[in-house]
Amino acid sequence: MANTIHPSKIHFSALALENLDGVSGIVQPVAQTQSVTLESSATMLVTDFSVSHPYTLSTGSSIAQALETMKQAGVRLLMLVNASGNFTGVVNARELIGGRRITLAMQKHQIGRDEVTAEMIQTPRSELHSLSYAKISHASVGDLVETLKSSGDQHVLITEPDGSGGGRIRGIISASNISRALGVDLNHPPEARTFSSICQVLLGHDL
Repeated sequence: MANTIHPSKIHFSALALENLDGVSGIVQPVAQTQSVTLESSATMLVTDFSVSHPYTLSTGSSIAQALETMKQAGVRLLMLVNASGNFTGVVNARELIGGRRITLAMQKHQIGRDEVTAEMIQTPRSELHSLSYAKISHASVGDLVETLKSSGDQHVLITEPDGSGGGRIRGIISASNISRALGVDLNHPPEARTFSSICQVLLGHDL
């Protein structure tokens, strides 16, 4: 049986406060000096949800709510979850800004634009591509680019086992993050937004 600690028997001491004489600087995060190359570990480019919080949205949210969430978070993709908290798919900025899916949803459901929900225009889980974190852990950035160059995906989900026989989303890799990490200017040429075109810009040809 564990010993019970009675509050009355614990003694606390007040710490001596100090003034700020001679203190003028503020600590800043150390800049990331490790450069990313095609030989680097692919894990360097994973937005890891065990470290950074994923941006999620309820499937029943309006497209206006989805767009506002993206603006506030500074992201171009949201993970959608249903009422049970289960992952159902993703919605990206392209689909929210004048996307054809909105028009199709309005026609299909005979509703106005303000009634279209994120679920109606999502890319469902069944249509998304993923890579396991185990594979990424043993892969290089070059392997990643070569694997994804033909898909044209802007984002690829990273999965891991959930401990109960299923899986869960561990993180995400985006074409824009790879571009920034490798020093590719997304605007010159403007088509350098997919894994394939990133590879072409870097090497002058496909891998």
